[in-house]
Amino acid sequence: MTVLCHIDEIPEGTAKGFELTETKLFAVKFRGEIYLYENSCPHRSIPLEWQPDQFLDYDKTFIQCATHGALFKIETGICISGPCVEDHLNSVPFTLIDGQVTLLNEYG
Repeated sequence: MTVLCHIDEIPEGTAKGFELTETKLFAVKFRGEIYLYENSCPHRSIPLEWQPDQFLDYDKTFIQCATHGALFKIETGICISGPCVEDHLNSVPFTLIDGQVTLLNEYG
């Protein structure tokens, strides 16, 4: 298993990106919960952010693709606005072990 970070390294209402050997991921802490997704817009398979760890819209209520402006629900990854409406981000299975965001075997 692969440990990404401690849950406290992601402040509430922010996101944090991670680069593994072959995959880019990001985690969002929203309303006390962690959500983990592949860092790839379903519209063109490109990273969502232009600047490190900038995955959320201005109000910090949606995940936003910096290239196309698509908006995704944080809790589900479903696109609600932009060129990929009703498509979704790929969620990544993880668990919390002693506060550590830990990938499950298929990713780690």
